[in-house]
Amino acid sequence: MKMKEISNKTAADLVKMLADKREALRVSRFGSAGAKSKNVKEVMLIRKDIARIMTALNAQKAESTK
Repeated sequence: MKMKEISNKTAADLVKMLADKREALRVSRFGSAGAKSKNVKEVMLIRKDIARIMTALNAQKAESTK
């Protein structure tokens, strides 16, 4: 997911996306613990998406306090 796509979303959408990504990360980590995963970069990509979403949320929060 690109930062341009994330920055256009509302705070409520970002919170929902963040919860979904965190759940996907949890499922991916515990699902791959017992078996080999086909997509080994999946966890890294999900973590980067979570970081981008959190950055956008913090930027919106900082902008609203000004």
